[in-house]
Amino acid sequence: MSEETNTDVQDMMRESQEFAQNMAAVSETSAEIWKKMFEAQAAKADHVARPDPLNTLPTFTHFAQVLANHPQELATATIAWWQAQSELWQSAVSRWMGEPTEPLVEPGRGDKRFKHEQWSENVLFDYLKQSYLLTSSYMQGAAHDIGDLDPQERKKVEFYTRTFVEAMSPSNFFALNPEVLEATVSQKGENLVRGLKMMLADLERGKGDLLIRQTDMDAFEVGRDMAVTPGAVIFENNVLQLIQYAPKTEQVYAKPLLFIPPWINKYYVLDLNEKKSMMKWLVEQGYTVFIISWVNPDERQAGETWESYMGAISDAIDVALKETGQKKINLASYCIGGTMVGSFLAHAGKTGDTRIASATLFTAQLDFADAGELQVFVDDHTIDAVDDEMEKGYLPAQKMASAFNMLRSADLIWGYIINNYMLGKDPFPFDLLYWNADSTAMPARVHHFYLETFYRDNAFVKGALPIHGNMLGLGDIKAPVYHVATKEDHIAPAHSVYRGARMMENADVRFVVGGSGHIAGVVNPPAAGKYQYWVNEDLTPETLPEWMEKTEEKPGSWWVDWDQWLAGHSGRKVKPRVPGAKAGVLEDAPGSFVKLRFDKR
Repeated sequence: MSEETNTDVQDMMRESQEFAQNMAAVSETSAEIWKKMFEAQAAKADHVARPDPLNTLPTFTHFAQVLANHPQELATATIAWWQAQSELWQSAVSRWMGEPTEPLVEPGRGDKRFKHEQWSENVLFDYLKQSYLLTSSYMQGAAHDIGDLDPQERKKVEFYTRTFVEAMSPSNFFALNPEVLEATVSQKGENLVRGLKMMLADLERGKGDLLIRQTDMDAFEVGRDMAVTPGAVIFENNVLQLIQYAPKTEQVYAKPLLFIPPWINKYYVLDLNEKKSMMKWLVEQGYTVFIISWVNPDERQAGETWESYMGAISDAIDVALKETGQKKINLASYCIGGTMVGSFLAHAGKTGDTRIASATLFTAQLDFADAGELQVFVDDHTIDAVDDEMEKGYLPAQKMASAFNMLRSADLIWGYIINNYMLGKDPFPFDLLYWNADSTAMPARVHHFYLETFYRDNAFVKGALPIHGNMLGLGDIKAPVYHVATKEDHIAPAHSVYRGARMMENADVRFVVGGSGHIAGVVNPPAAGKYQYWVNEDLTPETLPEWMEKTEEKPGSWWVDWDQWLAGHSGRKVKPRVPGAKAGVLEDAPGSFVKLRFDKR
């Protein structure tokens, strides 16, 4: 045996030994994972889980009946699928024989699952990819087109069908993913060792539930890397801290601005970093800005209600007015915070509360007749299932985070399972994903009221929203409103937001549609020069498409238009205010409430 051959054999033996050692580590870590999962299940043994907690069985049972009642439509779709699969097989055989072929189907724009070159260059993997895409299109097409279904039931069928086909993607399976196979061979299985150790750590972090990391959770710190606009906490109660930001201009508008963010996530998406911070930008435009930082609730907030949260907002308004010496305040709000501000405005209109000079609503739904994809989680059965999860008086943060991740499971769940656990790569540090993963719990009674009264009953539209003994409707809102929707929003669809805006018949409403989606369309500073917006105070068109046809598109951020509108409701210019000059300072911004992470408890 030559010296060169002997060296090759030694290298092969060393690599085989390294691979065997890594596979032993994989086996050992897998056993720890199973043990951790079984222990978690045993700890929950006294909790009787509801069968079918998302109430999908009745929907798909009915859909099966619909398919059976429309055999011609189903047959036509199925034959077309078979023909496409037959053509794909012939194309794959031809390509195997060396003949050039064109793909029958390509991944959609933005589909990152099949970006590795082997999905296109390798005949087998290309066949798997195209066969899956054809089947996915067939199943989702049937869910969307066949038969007659109630719109909400159709939405549920489409959502869970999409969730299923995303789970069945060949990219999610070790043996069918060329990138994972390539990494395993080149790294002798070390990628799997790293990945399973990450999975074990995520199980421990989630206390038995798999809490998938979407970014490096140790790369950022609230108050150091985000939420850094200078200010002070000047007031707190059981559910909120009130932050007042330090001025940056020689004069400020007289009337203050109080921002009410959603409590389903933390406020600092509006103060993410210096380039993206809406709070910093508002201060630079000369506004005295206050923002609520909601508590991350636990058993201590078990007794809180929708009305008590409204009461906390009222307290914050009083503090901000006293601090600035004003009688009126401008409100701004985001998402569910805007829904509560809508109910606050209606109550103010009903009771003669004159403290509100104007209100701005970002991606806030008031009409819930067609309230986006989250609606698939809301019916009597699922509300009861959610109530079961809130036995300690709050909905655990992970439950809410899981629901939002399911809305984009290909990107927010499966993409990270592949990257983290199969490829063994650390997730990329990204401030927005850190914020997304910095989840919050929900007070039980507040959340139940929201799901039942708004999502299920759509009571606000019906003039039947029960607040402090009054039945409120959108017609009770009388303050001027700047109402923002975003064109690609899947949580608060623009057409749904528009319908709510039209129903505020006694308010002066300026309606705006921003480019992009629920977050990027709102957090869009002018300096970025991104997207576009449409603005029009004429709400006579019955539908959003009709409104858009009569509205001119403008480039860039709608913040500039909002600034002009808000300035008109903010009064004269006065000397800048030092945070806490009258109320006192409890601690520096961003305060302690926002720093509480549920995964650190």
